Amino acid sequence: MDNANSENLWHYNTRLRNFANQNRKGMTKAEACIWKFILRGRGLKGYQFRRQRPILNYIADFMCKELMLVIEVDGLIHLREDIAANDIVRENALKQIGFAVIRFDNEEVLNDMANVKRKLLFFIEEFEGGRRTSHPL
Repeated sequence: MDNANSENLWHYNTRLRNFANQNRKGMTKAEACIWKFILRGRGLKGYQFRRQRPILNYIADFMCKELMLVIEVDGLIHLREDIAANDIVRENALKQIGFAVIRFDNEEVLNDMANVKRKLLFFIEEFEGGRRTSHPL
């Protein structure tokens, strides 16, 4: 499959648009916090993030086109073996089209926002320096 880019609209999946809109209205507390305090309004070094973005057959919690970055915020359900296995498949599919994926659990977002921001800034520094790693953190 082709890398995500403006020509293929970053593999935007229109069939998931309504579901993504519903998710945007019902974000989890952790998703709302990372959005409000870090990502919203180009708050992270001027980069624009989109919430609940349909990519391929998935809805990414947050996506930045310029950074080719997907951020996932995981609740306790992601500890279940079947859900964790699906997360691996999803992450691999996103990586195959050129996205980096950073995962945070709800507890880290809610209890250590400074560290979440530090990890994201580290990724951006690596990206801007042309040293993007395949597994940022």
